[in-house]
Amino acid sequence: MPTLIPRTTLIPDVVRLLGEEFGDQHPVRVEDYFEDGTYVVRAELPGMDPQKQIHLTVDRGELRLRAEREFVKHDKAHTEFAYGAFGRTLRLPEGADPAHVTAAYEAGVLEVRIPVRVKTEPREIPVKVAT
Repeated sequence: MPTLIPRTTLIPDVVRLLGEEFGDQHPVRVEDYFEDGTYVVRAELPGMDPQKQIHLTVDRGELRLRAEREFVKHDKAHTEFAYGAFGRTLRLPEGADPAHVTAAYEAGVLEVRIPVRVKTEPREIPVKVAT
């Protein structure tokens, strides 16, 4: 006969697991804002080598950030550090100029700056009647 898990134990574990997987505890914390005609994205990526472990792409109006931290085995069996590959995809604002994206990494924070062209208002174009 299979062993049954008491309901009082199962429900909190499921809620905790869903909170970790689908809650606001994403492994890459990101903030974004506009500053002087530039869309700025900042991501916390402490302890990473930006040239080897951080990858950025811009394609089809999206900024994709991917990072990978490799596990290094130590003598102790306990760790609270996160290892593995993780990423985020952000939709770029209208008018973003993907050809002029810049990125810098300092003190564990990646900052991506994307210029945004001034949005032009739609204008009516008069149609001439041919005579």
